[in-house]
Amino acid sequence: MLWAAAAGLTAGAVVALRRSTARPADPAAADRWLTVTINRSPADIQAEKLPTPLQEYGDRIQTRVRPAPGDRGIEVAVRLKDVPSAASSVPARLTGQDPRQDLRRSLREAKALFIPCHPTVQQALNI
Repeated sequence: MLWAAAAGLTAGAVVALRRSTARPADPAAADRWLTVTINRSPADIQAEKLPTPLQEYGDRIQTRVRPAPGDRGIEVAVRLKDVPSAASSVPARLTGQDPRQDLRRSLREAKALFIPCHPTVQQALNI
């Protein structure tokens, strides 16, 4: 019984080692779009008039707004225009040095601002 467990553990370690060495870092990872789906009409959101969390990026990001598949609202997608390749590495992401993490957070905050809320909350948030 102990032998079978050791064999299974060894096989799992070999598979994990092969996967980690067989897959080089994806050079296109830094170029990927970060996307959220928002249950709003396409007329409600314009790429030029995004909420403050995304406006703060100014010309450093590319933005696209399009209808979501299945008529389920809209998709808002953003990506950084210039990302150093070292900034998109796993160590950079684990240490909080990946600039896409801040953009991802800003995109989630912007999505929260698109969700309809009570007029007094809208007034407090200036939306």
